[in-house]
Amino acid sequence: MGVYALPQAIETFIKKSTIPKKDMSIYIKEVGKEGKEVVSLNANMTRTPASVIKVMTTYAAALKLGFDYRFPTKFYSVGRLSKGVLRGDLYVKGFGDPTLKSKDLDSIVKALKSKGIQKITGNIIIDRSFFRVSSKNNSGFDEHTYSPYNAMPDAMMYNERISTICVIPKRKDVRKKELDGSYQIINKLKVVNKPCKGRYSWPGFTIKSNEVIPQVVLEGKISKYCRQQNICKVITKPYLSFYYALKERLKKEGIEVNGNMRLRKVPQKAKLLYTHYSQPLEKIISTTAKKSNNLFARHLLLFLGAKTYGAPATLSKGRRAIESILKENGALSNGKLKIDNGSGLSRTAKLSAKMLVDMFENAYDRYGQRWMDTLSIAGVDGTIKKRFRGTVVKNRAWMKTGTLKRTKNIGGYVRSTTGQLYEVVILVQSRRGNWRATQLQNDILTWLVKYKG
Repeated sequence: MGVYALPQAIETFIKKSTIPKKDMSIYIKEVGKEGKEVVSLNANMTRTPASVIKVMTTYAAALKLGFDYRFPTKFYSVGRLSKGVLRGDLYVKGFGDPTLKSKDLDSIVKALKSKGIQKITGNIIIDRSFFRVSSKNNSGFDEHTYSPYNAMPDAMMYNERISTICVIPKRKDVRKKELDGSYQIINKLKVVNKPCKGRYSWPGFTIKSNEVIPQVVLEGKISKYCRQQNICKVITKPYLSFYYALKERLKKEGIEVNGNMRLRKVPQKAKLLYTHYSQPLEKIISTTAKKSNNLFARHLLLFLGAKTYGAPATLSKGRRAIESILKENGALSNGKLKIDNGSGLSRTAKLSAKMLVDMFENAYDRYGQRWMDTLSIAGVDGTIKKRFRGTVVKNRAWMKTGTLKRTKNIGGYVRSTTGQLYEVVILVQSRRGNWRATQLQNDILTWLVKYKG
């Protein structure tokens, strides 16, 4: 890449933003190996990617597993099944399906019932050994400890580790969305005859995670005129939530379970009863990118580590796997790349704008529009649904965004009104404010849509 003057419009946008050039990297080129560069500024400088690094994770997953891959969750029996009674244990082995949710229990229980099981005399035993991960519920990345984006991975994931508490003020009703004995609610909330606004519009709560059984203490005052409020937080272990939900659903279907939950590896003598499969990988990586789902990205990284270097999955294996998969497929150019956890919720992850554009080039060359559509579509869905609604950029950009404190990034593809497709990456790390970086990016993308070469 040669050094040359920036287009005058880009110079104007940068000046208007008041962000120093040293705080940004911009690289724009026409799609295609022979595509010409349009803008290059600090393109090889290493920066914090934030969530734009998720495309490295999702693309590596697509390359290794294929768009149609589905995560399994396997159910086994140990013991004798006679006259509807399983005299033994039901084993469940998780392989890191990040999408397993309450709605999947219907098909799971129906499948188990179809095997003739009416009663289980033993325990429900969960094998979560496919991932070797921290026992922490949350990453502790910032002060929003219990927020869903801080959720940590587990091989036996359930409901994305999120517990939901429903508060219905007019009924003076507080309940768990689903039966889950792994945490407690202590309700000290007072319903008052006040308008639903200000301090009366939302239930106050404190999470006590250091108790033997975690507690959610609801406190303060809430208006009886407020609609149902749902508190969605990372409170407990996903495998415990799964156990309680599964046991309750089995009971509803008339299947009695005498035992409790245990954690143990599936023994060799176990008999496979049923395999539940996730939605296709294409949908999972789309959700990861469009909604910037940190937990999904963490799971993809770990799963790739196990698939590439063998179970159990570890962070180290996952990082190496992503780099090796991208490199083997010609999608990783020279430069410093640090993956960390694969989600971008990190201050140590690093890459350059040029490296990211080269990956976008490789992905488009291999998968074309199918790959592009896994990214957020401007004004249509994902993290840029509202950002470009009602603008000329709508339906003309497919992007991944990334935001941290003093970091505002965007990267992907833009199709101009002439039909030319461009790869674009704009990374900004500055104390001048993320809102200025956002405006700069919006100005550049709008200009590019109208650019005629």
